[in-house]
Amino acid sequence: MKAVFLLFDSLNRLMLQPYGCTILDTPNFNRLAEKTVTFDTHYVGSMPCMPARRDMQTGRHSFLHRSWGPLEPFDNSFPELLKQAGAYSHLVSDHYHYWEDGGATYHTRYNSFEFIRGQESDPWKVLLESPIERIQEKYHHSQNDIKSKQNPYHYMINREFIKQEEDFPSVQCLQAGLNFLDTNRRADNWLLQIETFDPHEPFFAPERFREPYKVNYNGPILDWPRYERVTESEDEIGELRANYFALLSLCDHLLGQVLDYFDEHQMWDDTALIVTTDHGFLLGEHDWWAKNRMPLYEEVSHIPLFIHHPDYRQKAGERRKSLTQTIDLMPTICDLFGAEIPPEVQGKSMLPLLDRDVSGRSVGIFGYWGGGINVVDGRYTYFCYPKDMKNQDLYQYTLMPAHMTKLFTVEELKSASLVPPFDFTKGVPLLRIAHKSKADTNTHSYHFPEKMEDTTTVLYDLETDPGQETPATDPAVIQRLNAALFDLMAENDAPAEAVRRMHESLDG
Repeated sequence: MKAVFLLFDSLNRLMLQPYGCTILDTPNFNRLAEKTVTFDTHYVGSMPCMPARRDMQTGRHSFLHRSWGPLEPFDNSFPELLKQAGAYSHLVSDHYHYWEDGGATYHTRYNSFEFIRGQESDPWKVLLESPIERIQEKYHHSQNDIKSKQNPYHYMINREFIKQEEDFPSVQCLQAGLNFLDTNRRADNWLLQIETFDPHEPFFAPERFREPYKVNYNGPILDWPRYERVTESEDEIGELRANYFALLSLCDHLLGQVLDYFDEHQMWDDTALIVTTDHGFLLGEHDWWAKNRMPLYEEVSHIPLFIHHPDYRQKAGERRKSLTQTIDLMPTICDLFGAEIPPEVQGKSMLPLLDRDVSGRSVGIFGYWGGGINVVDGRYTYFCYPKDMKNQDLYQYTLMPAHMTKLFTVEELKSASLVPPFDFTKGVPLLRIAHKSKADTNTHSYHFPEKMEDTTTVLYDLETDPGQETPATDPAVIQRLNAALFDLMAENDAPAEAVRRMHESLDG
């Protein structure tokens, strides 16, 4: 078997024509849908970026036990399992979070890896003698606070070195993937993961992709929405959305290069192709930008997925309604290569779904650590929040105590105690570390519950209300999804305090 796994970041499903978008053209995503099976009910698991990647690599949810952080020593990892099955895996990526403390154990699971520098706040280029004030003048005031948690300082510097289209990290990333194929496509038993940070913010694309989207905005660079409620003027909103559309158009173009390569070299005959994203992105819907702060609306949680398998070429162009999640990628990839799927894996291989819709998962959960636990069954979404988000009895369970960009502080670690194993840790005990960000602003971030808003338990009927604008009030559905929530928490061996928190909220 040969396989290409193409992973985008922050890809809003509703901005793709195969999923009904009418406001911009995505011709290569249309081509992709014609060549693959398109999944219509695919959802995230753990959020955001690196928690989602832990789900992808391990085939199980991680958000009930810890936040952003490295792979754990007891985790199953599909690249490692492919090695054991005699398959080679190679990662090409410009996703710079792999370079940080909270992502440092992921890329080293692959046989080999190649990283392209320069995305977002990647600490890549240096301009010590060029005053930041001169560069800041180019940018809208909302995105040039260099002390912000969403630190734009390095982005401003990096952008000074990205002048031509070939300089853009995602362009280099896709070319590096094609270079791998030039060298290795005739070999057998390999997986190539091409992973680009785009269309993640900031929304910076070559001018030819921005030119078609005309707006009235005439101010400084405005391409990085804050993780906040929408407060911008109509012209500013238009500028931000147009810049996302431009970056999405670049992604569509890069996808087209992969499809062209498959066409030119007849790779549809012997190579699988999986295309998806880690999560979506709010572009002003529900009066919010981005993710993390607000409920996990459809624009963020309901994501695109396309799969081609040479043995199911006759199914190209078909669609599947079966409920799937990010955790299903790992067993699917293992299944492709005949690698053993360990007992700790909760995901289900999606290969049977390529033949036809079959009964499988009836309900799924997704969420942020310390936030709500969200339930989906394909028709309803149910956002379940603790009663008191800011004063939870909250702990992280880990042997790799690292946040996104730094290790746990000494003060945090003073609270650590060794606790018995969970059922998925292979007999290994874990550190139980109390959540300290309320008292320590140095660890406060957008990934912790103190920043979350609109935390009201609510049910939506997606069949009658796909925009999630009017809460539903069906007691029978709520009772059914409540029962499913606790069943899934038990299957995940959720911490006792997490189960207690949800009982106190939903029984009250």
